[in-house]
Amino acid sequence: FILEEDTTGQLPATCPSIHVELECLCSREQLLGDMSCFLHHPDDKLPRDQSSWLLRSLCTRSYLDAEKVVCWVQGLVRSAWLLLPQSHHWQLTVLPSSQSCRFLLTGISSVNIRTEMILAAHD
Repeated sequence: FILEEDTTGQLPATCPSIHVELECLCSREQLLGDMSCFLHHPDDKLPRDQSSWLLRSLCTRSYLDAEKVVCWVQGLVRSAWLLLPQSHHWQLTVLPSSQSCRFLLTGISSVNIRTEMILAAHD
């Protein structure tokens, strides 16, 4: 990710454009084996066209799209919630928001908990 600066060379105060570039990780993969290169993976461990899927899911053109990232994170939280034992006693509701992840937990005793996750990037 590359935070794009304004014409004065400074990061904008709000909502900077975050340019996304895929980077070859073949040497790191060979040396450390801790991640796979999206660009040049030598075998079939990654689903076909994984990098394109990732870019389409989180980006608009070559820029990170806040709304798409929020949707993706909300989906991850919703999926993970179903695996937790608490999900039998609490209901998770995703609240509408395009710039943050907002949730409502409703307990059996009518207890409500609202949470908000604000996603940020900085250099």
